[in-house]
Formats: sequence, C-alpha cells, structure tokens
Amino acid sequence: MDLIKIVDQAFANEQASAYPKFKAGDTITVTYKIKEGDKERLQKFRGVVIQIKGATPATKTFTVRKVSSGIGVERIFPMMSPFIDSIELNKVGKVRRARIFYLRKLSGKKARIKEKKVSTVKTAE
Repeated sequence: MDLIKIVDQAFANEQASAYPKFKAGDTITVTYKIKEGDKERLQKFRGVVIQIKGATPATKTFTVRKVSSGIGVERIFPMMSPFIDSIELNKVGKVRRARIFYLRKLSGKKARIKEKKVSTVKTAE
C-alpha cells in the first residue's frame, strides 16, 4: 500500500467523525479560521450546500452558497482543511439532485429549498 494512502486514511478517520453528515440541499454553518497578519479570528459562513465533490476524503470539497445583500456568494471548502473549526447542520433540505446549480438562476421565494421533516425519537428510560 502507498504511504500516501496510509496517511490519507489516518487523517480521514480522525476528522470524518468530527463533522455531521450533510448532503446537497442542506443548510450548514461553517466556522472558518481567518488569519489577518499575526491575529486569528473565527468567521461563520452560513448557506446551502450546492455540491460535494471528490473521491477520497483528502480531495473532497464542498461548495456553500448564500445570498448577501442581493448578491450570490459561493465558497469552496476543502473537507480536510485545518482551518475549518466546526460545521453545524442547520436544516436538512429535500432535493432530488446531487448538484443543485439551478439555484444560481433563481431568486426570491423560488430559490427556497423545502425542508425535510426529521423525526427525533426519544427513548423512555
């Protein structure tokens, strides 16, 4: 086995459990570390996941889109980036495609994604 594959698997197992499972159509908040000069701060980017791309965990990226002041902003995050502090799943969307690029053409109420009803089962103790 390649040495590169061994290292990729080690990092994938370590960081894969830290993030929630999400897919295209979900609304997530990515807390990202921004370095400005010698200072470091955390910035939150909340939007809809429009695609997840990449075969291996080391090359996997996801694109998040939000509308800010009427202008669509997209940002691509590498899944294994050390600059990602946390990922929070806000809403689970109900879409029928893996890549929802059609959102780029839509605006207003048409750009909304239906929310999937997620049942939370509480066990009696």
